[in-house]
Amino acid sequence: MQPLPRFARSRIAPMAIALCLCLGPTTTYAAEPRPDWQRATSLPDLIHTLDHWLDAESPYTARATAPRIRLISPQQARAMSESGGRLGSTRRGLYDPDTQTIFLVRPWSMRNPQDVSVLLHELTHHRQATARHWYCPGQQELPAYRLQEAWLAEQGESISINWIAASLAAGCTPDDFHPD
Repeated sequence: MQPLPRFARSRIAPMAIALCLCLGPTTTYAAEPRPDWQRATSLPDLIHTLDHWLDAESPYTARATAPRIRLISPQQARAMSESGGRLGSTRRGLYDPDTQTIFLVRPWSMRNPQDVSVLLHELTHHRQATARHWYCPGQQELPAYRLQEAWLAEQGESISINWIAASLAAGCTPDDFHPD
């Protein structure tokens, strides 16, 4: 067998090395399975997944009817707050028990764990509405925040909340009692 000319050897060697690198042994790593909520393809799928989590983790039973979901702008949120609603400018969600509607403040994404936790918090309120008598709306907040905190912890996230203020709101001051 006749040796290759010098110019051919200089071109073949780098190609052979590259080919060996491409075809050489490979190590494959199993991808981390995505959490159930990240596999949801629609908002109803996401709600279904969060409802399953609440079934396992909360003392509140699921309701026969799903809540309505509305995305609102920050301006609409401020208007609701000014008209006597409980939604402030920094709140990311609200549940209206009279209309069984969850309001989520834009921007909101079903791929963002913090945003999804707001939906979970409001789904908790949907369940709480028929779970028992609450002396004031503030009583519902602390258990909902605790569930939100637990869910976020499972996602490797944390909740940013003033626990002292949440505890005080749950105390039902005399101003919170309504005659109706």
